[in-house]
Amino acid sequence: MSTESLMNKCNSSAAGLRTVILAGGKGTRLRPFTVNFPKPLVPLGDTPVLEVLIRRLIHYGITDITLALGHLAELVKAYFDHRQKLVEHITLHFIEEEEPTGTAGSLSFVPNLDDTFLVMNGDLLTNLNFHDLVQFHREQKALLTIATHTRTVKIDLGVLKLDDTYQVVDYLEKPETKYQVSMGIYVYEPSVLKHIEYGKYLDLPDLVLRLLAKGERICAYPTDCLWLDIGRPDDYAKAQEIFSEKREEFDLV
Repeated sequence: MSTESLMNKCNSSAAGLRTVILAGGKGTRLRPFTVNFPKPLVPLGDTPVLEVLIRRLIHYGITDITLALGHLAELVKAYFDHRQKLVEHITLHFIEEEEPTGTAGSLSFVPNLDDTFLVMNGDLLTNLNFHDLVQFHREQKALLTIATHTRTVKIDLGVLKLDDTYQVVDYLEKPETKYQVSMGIYVYEPSVLKHIEYGKYLDLPDLVLRLLAKGERICAYPTDCLWLDIGRPDDYAKAQEIFSEKREEFDLV
């Protein structure tokens, strides 16, 4: 391991944080690649996307990792049974859901989340700086911080704005609107768990609304880092291309 990597581990605000990777989805949008194969093990080059993500975490000193599994869990476990050189760098735990409980509900099964912790989807390609994310979260004193990326939506038509009498008050030609979209990477404080019922289905958007209704502080962490959600075949093709071009950024262990 390089001196630079060791320094990153020692100096990172993220070092030592427990991390939960959500890796139990069926990957239906990514078919046919996921018919008999769990989505987190879909390869980028010769490395599963889940391992690429874990290598990134190790780079920041994040070594206590729980995989929340469901669909084809036994294949994910078998893979890591044969990756001793990777596993020796981390403490790896598994939880299995017999039935899906959602992107927030699955946290109710993870024991000992007693301090700030990270949660992320297991099908991401990103070079996000986890140190900066966690430091921002702590500075903001948030209960939950969501890493976000700017997504521009363009309407390739003229758009009319009307008043209550249907009179045109404005005309926008091919307008563009920018949104902050979730990257599927979150920093939580442990007190969030009191808002999540054990074993009950709960997705993150519903948890966010629940927290907002309680007056809790939720922050966004906007970033322009490399990020790709590998959800569909065209996303997968793009991820393969990017990984091939930037592989040195991800071969960190």
